[in-house]
Amino acid sequence: MTGINKEVIGNNVPIRTVPEFCLFRQTKKITETPPLTYRTHFYYNMRILKYLFYKEKSLEDIMISRRDFLVTLARLVPAVGGAGIILSDPFWRKFLIGDDSGLAFGGVYLDELVRSAPRARYWTSSTSSDADCQSCHNNPVKIKGKNYLHKETVVKCLLCAQGCVIANGQRGKCRTRMNVNGELRSLVYGRPLAIHVDPIEKKPLYHYLPGAEAYSLATAGCPLRCKFCQNWEISQASPEDHQVSFTPPARIVDAAQAGKAPVIAFTYNEPTVFTEYLTDISREAKKRGIRSVLISCGFMNEAPLAEMCKVLDAIKIDLKGYSEDFYRTVCGAELRPVLRSIKQIAKSRVHLEIVNLVVPTLNDSDKMLRELIDWILGEIGADVPVHFTRFHPDYQLLNLPPTPVTTLERARDTALSKGMHYPYVGNVPGHPGNHTYCPNCKKAVIERQGFFITAMNIEGGRCKFCRRKIAGVWAQKEVA
Repeated sequence: MTGINKEVIGNNVPIRTVPEFCLFRQTKKITETPPLTYRTHFYYNMRILKYLFYKEKSLEDIMISRRDFLVTLARLVPAVGGAGIILSDPFWRKFLIGDDSGLAFGGVYLDELVRSAPRARYWTSSTSSDADCQSCHNNPVKIKGKNYLHKETVVKCLLCAQGCVIANGQRGKCRTRMNVNGELRSLVYGRPLAIHVDPIEKKPLYHYLPGAEAYSLATAGCPLRCKFCQNWEISQASPEDHQVSFTPPARIVDAAQAGKAPVIAFTYNEPTVFTEYLTDISREAKKRGIRSVLISCGFMNEAPLAEMCKVLDAIKIDLKGYSEDFYRTVCGAELRPVLRSIKQIAKSRVHLEIVNLVVPTLNDSDKMLRELIDWILGEIGADVPVHFTRFHPDYQLLNLPPTPVTTLERARDTALSKGMHYPYVGNVPGHPGNHTYCPNCKKAVIERQGFFITAMNIEGGRCKFCRRKIAGVWAQKEVA
């Protein structure tokens, strides 16, 4: 056991004891790793097992192929009878394949998901009669006058700005939409893995039915890879990681109605990945007088967003920063599609609020905050509520501290000085910046403690003190 601490064998592997076995990639600003979970235990133990079988070699030498790794694991079966249990879990099968997008080893539940998965919307295929080559090939000059026969049926997903081109049997970056013999299918339709009733202020939506309870749900999957995600166990999961029963849209609405929740919220992961399920639920909810709201990263394309705007009543968009570099390196996405989505929502009838999670050293510079505020004021206007929210260490950014409250106060003060009517300090319970103030008389028209309303001074959508109209939806019968 030369060169390795005996304490690192087993499930309680201290990260800093064996930093060379660390799975998570580092950057200049991300210098530490998350604590071990039931999933990361496996990665650490497999790296250690490689070392034990190849301990006479260097670390570079022991980065063995998956074929060699399977052989190595096979040697362990007589010694550790639990290997079969490890391989029976979809997550471990996915690890052995080495690709989040591929089919697992014929898992029973995944097979069930694929068989029952309905046809998705918003895609095109290389064999479709109405296929548009420019959907996949962005240079019209190069393809003009040319005919090309694809060796296999590929599908281009048109749901979000990732624009995944998906081979047969594979999935897009969100892991929820699969090419099944030339047809794109949704593996998460009717498969909610998280359901909870939250105060609508938790979303946060401060100007939409204050005090209302929101029947909230999510499936697995997300097209982004945000290193700070607080719901990463859901958003970064694949549909087969959690076995859940099929729940039709009407049953979701039944449950919300039985609980007397006036709002259904699509939240926790990125709901765009289950847009077909989302819109079907919203249509059924609308028939019964229940509102629907979306909590989103805003990375969807125009056509699916247009459909969602027709059935939703409010949307909260996470504008994660005002920098393309930040979006690429921290979120695995791009800024421009999000800005386009915000403008599209603002032009619709749907109530809009924006959240900016302020992450120390990454998107908290005065310059970036000023540019974000200027863009919102110039493109959307002064009445959209904007929440400057406190970051807490999570997922892959445990090395960073919580956002200083003074940073959030500075962002709010800057927004107010530039003419924004409703900027907030978020994730700081009890802070005066949680309250809603009248832009005219400056008095508090809504006071909050955490997620709860402690004082309401809005009557008929107007300030009770000076009668100035307060932007928002304040009663169930109002339309945004």
